[in-house]
Amino acid sequence: MNRTNSAEFNTKNSCDVVTHAFGEAAKRPEVTSFFDEPTNTASHVVRSPASRRCGVIDTVLDYDAASGRTATESADELIAFIRQQGLEVEWILETHVHADHLSAAPYIKKRLGGALGIGKNIRVVQDVFGKVFNAGTEFQRDGSQFDHLFSDGERFTIGDLDAVARHTPGHTPACMTYVIGDAAFVGDTLFMPDYGTARADFPGGDARTLYRSARRVLALPGATRLFLCHDYKAPGRSEFRWETTVAAERAHNVHIHDGVSEDEFVRMRTARDAQLGMPKLILPSVQVNMRAGQFPPAEDDGQTYLKIPLNQL
Repeated sequence: MNRTNSAEFNTKNSCDVVTHAFGEAAKRPEVTSFFDEPTNTASHVVRSPASRRCGVIDTVLDYDAASGRTATESADELIAFIRQQGLEVEWILETHVHADHLSAAPYIKKRLGGALGIGKNIRVVQDVFGKVFNAGTEFQRDGSQFDHLFSDGERFTIGDLDAVARHTPGHTPACMTYVIGDAAFVGDTLFMPDYGTARADFPGGDARTLYRSARRVLALPGATRLFLCHDYKAPGRSEFRWETTVAAERAHNVHIHDGVSEDEFVRMRTARDAQLGMPKLILPSVQVNMRAGQFPPAEDDGQTYLKIPLNQL
């Protein structure tokens, strides 16, 4: 099967999962979201109503850049909810290697269990940023820090929920969208319609690839619920939002609504990205998240350090 046909097949596969969920309530996930305002990050607990099993997507470890101190209040709130509801964690999913917050995945896994998954192109990100941080030969660049590396179109389940992992690069080479029942968790690929799309200027990012990935997401049925990883409150909006639909994005997304051509999008995204500064937590976040949320090994004094490479980004 050639690449084009494979992409078409995987899109149909995803649409079939969504369509099946429309017709059967037990196949539609219950989603509870937790928003971390300091990093503008939405984490999601995806629950199977029939089996009480769940997945956790894009968790946050609290981090104070000024002091270098970490905390777990955000993760503890999520853990308390899962325990209160009597849920069993089956998957801890990362949509990509985040550049704006540290992942709490190891902390969640230690307390609740579950398999930690990400897209298989994490290896590309590890290779690029392993060099940026001069991580040395002890840093494995094969994705082995994660329990599972998803391929594009791979089917999996959360309890009785059917799910498909879709590779949606552009923001980073390893970005994934998880289609779970009638919901899709898109990471940073799309934002709310009034805010647009993710940047594409990080190492390995590409605006043209991002356009094609976003259009694949928008090929899902219009009523598909989309859950985002971030919201920044577009001008004129007073509250944070992280849930929308394919139909709303296609009609109203300010960057990529129906009718915007690939070339138009690339010109807009390239010009916009050139005006953006780096996220304030990109350096601590990436060197932790490329290790599946683990910190670098302690040095000979027993202390763990994060590196600040100068003039790299």
